[in-house]
Amino acid sequence: MTSFFRRTLAGTALATTMLGAPGLATAAQTTGFNVPAQDVAAAVRQFGRQSHVQIVVAGRVAQGRRTHAIAGAMSVDEALAHMLAGTGLSARKSGEDAYVIVPNADEAAAIPADEAPAIIVTGVLEAQREAVAEKREAENVVETLHANDVGKLPDQNVAEAIKRLPGLTAANDQGEGRYAVIRGIDPALANVTLNGMTQPAPEPDGRQVKLDDLPSAMIQSVTVSKSLLASQDANAIAGEVAIRTKTAFDSKKPFFFDARASAGAILLNNKVPYEIDGTLGGRFGAERQFGAVVSVNYSRRPIESENYQGSSAATYAATGVPDGNGLRDYNLTRTRLGIVGNFDWHPSDKVKIYLRTSYSEFEDHETRDQNRLAVTGYDSTTGAPSKATATILVRRREENDHTIGATLGGDFSDIAGGHLEMAGGYTRAVKKDPIRSEFTFTTAKSSVTSLNYDPSTNPYTLTPSGSFSGLFADPSKFYFSKYNFEQRYAYEEIWQGKIDYSHPIPLGSDSEVKLGAKLLDRHKADDHNKTTWNATKTAWYLSNVGYTGNTGFYGNEFDFGTRINYFAARDYLTANMATYATVNTSSTISDSLSSDYDVRETIAAGYVMARLKFGNLTVIPGVRVEATHDSTKAKLVTASSTLAQGFNSFGSVGYIDVFPGLNVKFEASRKLQVRGAVTTSIGRPNYPQLAPYVIVDTSTPSIPAITLGNPDLKPYRAVNLDAAVEFYPMPGSIVSAGIFHKDIDNPIYSYTRTGVDGTYAAVAYTNASVTQPINASSESITGVEFNIQHQFQNLPGALSGFGFSGNFSHTWGHAGASEIRASAVPLAYQSKNVATAQIFYEKYGFTARLAFSYRSAYLDTLGASATLDQYTDANGQLDFHASYQIRPAITVFGDAVNLTDAPWRRYLGAGTSYLIERERYGPSLRGGVQVHF
Repeated sequence: MTSFFRRTLAGTALATTMLGAPGLATAAQTTGFNVPAQDVAAAVRQFGRQSHVQIVVAGRVAQGRRTHAIAGAMSVDEALAHMLAGTGLSARKSGEDAYVIVPNADEAAAIPADEAPAIIVTGVLEAQREAVAEKREAENVVETLHANDVGKLPDQNVAEAIKRLPGLTAANDQGEGRYAVIRGIDPALANVTLNGMTQPAPEPDGRQVKLDDLPSAMIQSVTVSKSLLASQDANAIAGEVAIRTKTAFDSKKPFFFDARASAGAILLNNKVPYEIDGTLGGRFGAERQFGAVVSVNYSRRPIESENYQGSSAATYAATGVPDGNGLRDYNLTRTRLGIVGNFDWHPSDKVKIYLRTSYSEFEDHETRDQNRLAVTGYDSTTGAPSKATATILVRRREENDHTIGATLGGDFSDIAGGHLEMAGGYTRAVKKDPIRSEFTFTTAKSSVTSLNYDPSTNPYTLTPSGSFSGLFADPSKFYFSKYNFEQRYAYEEIWQGKIDYSHPIPLGSDSEVKLGAKLLDRHKADDHNKTTWNATKTAWYLSNVGYTGNTGFYGNEFDFGTRINYFAARDYLTANMATYATVNTSSTISDSLSSDYDVRETIAAGYVMARLKFGNLTVIPGVRVEATHDSTKAKLVTASSTLAQGFNSFGSVGYIDVFPGLNVKFEASRKLQVRGAVTTSIGRPNYPQLAPYVIVDTSTPSIPAITLGNPDLKPYRAVNLDAAVEFYPMPGSIVSAGIFHKDIDNPIYSYTRTGVDGTYAAVAYTNASVTQPINASSESITGVEFNIQHQFQNLPGALSGFGFSGNFSHTWGHAGASEIRASAVPLAYQSKNVATAQIFYEKYGFTARLAFSYRSAYLDTLGASATLDQYTDANGQLDFHASYQIRPAITVFGDAVNLTDAPWRRYLGAGTSYLIERERYGPSLRGGVQVHF
């Protein structure tokens, strides 16, 4: 990182501290408020968070009433009086830091005499109501998810949680959500922030941020922006996922302690996952001006998944007869550790200093057993598979990802009559694979001459038959073929700083102008080391390292057969390496060098915007400018390359973009509002695509295969249109409908040219096949979204606890890429239909939620033709959650996940019956207890 950038961040931190110093001489007699006009219930919650007082509302007097906006420094009493003026309500002090809101005398007669004061709402319903209130008051198009009053989201990780929001789903790994997919757009085109800071991606292959690294217990709220303000990073064609962790000033209690412990059962392997977490925090000091929260979460999940491998061959798409199959049994232990430390200092009502720190760790320890048949011949009469080669494999994979981050910032009121925010941060994400290794044992090629093929089963049956029945259970028929050992190390490091300043302007009512700047410096690198050994002519049979494990597979539909003991095989080969294996030098060099890259990216941004309020109309115009500079390094791989080779190919690119935008909101009535937005955004190429690498494969001398990076790739550039109508019949309820459209220029696709004559890595080649990422011309996506959430509070007695929420999104789109395909190209990750529906109940301390989530099929890999495109099939999953508050401080809960045993399935573009793979996980159960004081 440049010394200039380090000095800039140091100056930001120093300025933040010095601006806070004058507040030491002033007692916090007043509080800075910023509560917009809204319904009373939402205003009370927001007021309570800003003032840190307990507010109780008498009965249902809040319903159907709206408050006035309040802004500026004033006492709690003054602020409540201004906020409630004209509502027919007033606030009475009922104790230290406690108030009750009651009707004025002239309206008291309308309130039933037996209506007792009650806190507006608690628990899961409170979280839902806060989310609806935040969406209503937002200046742009957003979806929000809040933790409940105990600080917990009812999902395993952040990606799983946001799947319940309109228009969102997740790309999965081992049955868990991993990447956020917003409106069916590639997750690499979404920006993810944590406490306002851009997050790095530990994965080496792209910009998409893994959300399964973040335990949900760490999170206070998640806000997904579907339309952007000029103050937000433009690198968000899909949208922005803003994650916030809990602070001491989020709680109404001066001190609090929350803890949760749970255990369960994964029904596929009958193993026990468990999770524990705790949060301790509070405010202290003479004026309670200091705040601290420490949260720790740890979980351990022993996962099994059964994966049936089909076929993706062109012959399968053409004839409907597969070229093989495979059984893969994954057994892994997945652990997560999350630590959050948030510290605040409010030396006066005008100054707020904060430090946000976080550490997350994600580990996988996996063994993947596999047996496979590769078809080498077909019956000349029936066309059915008749000959094959059988293999048994085992892969051992260990992964350790961790991310550490710290942000120092401050908010300063009344700076030249305006509001100043400053923050600077450092984040580093690391992905280490200390072991990624595989053994292969095989039969002689085409030695299996009798096969049973039955396409009528699901999945199809392809097994050895006749004298070869039970082949996979006989280790003496398999001999050593290949062994590889790979280690990976990738990291992304980000230094960033930003400043924002807003100032009221005398135009309309409560209008302001805002401007700011941000500087981000990113360093991303990837280093692979892989060695491949091939078998010598001395045979080594599986008998001495094989074993029989669980032979049932897919509910005993298939027999798994012999497995390889990875550690026994590794030790045996290490002791006898010279006898049984020899290094494949060319493969080792190519695999070790070709994936290595080093990318540095600097983004300098500035913006100006205004929030103009004219009665019920809010207009927010703005413009953002971002200057990007990328420098890249890679390793060219040729016949003369050696393992000691360093970076020998370099690239550099820079560009400046201007992003105008407009967001408009109109409150047609107390319950109805309309939104619209026209915004612009950018999507920068993935890091490996920018690296100027050259890989040459001459294993087929007549057709050299050459793979290239492309440092000259242009970024995606998009124009985004959004419109929505939102109806709020009562606090916490919403009925909305929206439409959006995106026109995207320069989409990036992998393109292969054949019969090419040219010079690559200083060597001339003829008739080569050259593959490189390129910019196509354009793509577009359009969609409609519907959302409803309501609790039936008007029903009598216990029935008033029932509620319903649901959302549905329908999208369509295509890309124009004539270089790749004459016809329209489908968009990756675009599910045409995404929906969730849940019935919930909350009353008398009991909470229950039955939720169903669905997404239709989407393209995940673009093939050489439409029939060879690869799709992830539709998925529908049913989950159940219930909890009961047995004491005010003690709640027990239970979860049942994936009750439908929904599989992950992929198929060819030739049709849904052309199976590529199908993976099942089975249901899982969990129960536990949480305490909160």
